[in-house]
Amino acid sequence: MDLPQGLVEESPPSVGVVTGTMNHLKVDDGSSGVQVTCLSEVSNDATLYFHIIRLQNQIYAWIGCNSTKLGDLFAAAPTRPSNTVSVSSLTGGSCDNTGSGIARRIVLKTGINVVLASNIPKNSPMLEAAAEKKLVQKLISLGYGKPGPRGASS
Repeated sequence: MDLPQGLVEESPPSVGVVTGTMNHLKVDDGSSGVQVTCLSEVSNDATLYFHIIRLQNQIYAWIGCNSTKLGDLFAAAPTRPSNTVSVSSLTGGSCDNTGSGIARRIVLKTGINVVLASNIPKNSPMLEAAAEKKLVQKLISLGYGKPGPRGASS
């Protein structure tokens, strides 16, 4: 099947035993540097949906669990000079919600601003961990990742 201009179908990445990728679609307009990536995955008997909008110095990510409900929205950013992360709830929820923790850890791993919406149930730590792991893997494959220390050898 031919995809509309700007849509590129990617082969799904390999995944662990617990999860399996269901679909994967990437949209890149080529001119503005904005890239939209959508994927879904089954993990712990729940379907996780991911939408990632990759901007030059910011990530917008949505994680849906068994529905397309937006969920709570959080913004997280690195703060100086202490190299910590500040997180704010933009709609609903509080800073002890699942999305808040994921947003904070994504900033720690990438070093850039994150806006994250999530409707993962609060009392589902295994689902939260699986969603965060998949999101981090995808962000790294998109070129986001905190650079290592200078002079470090690989």
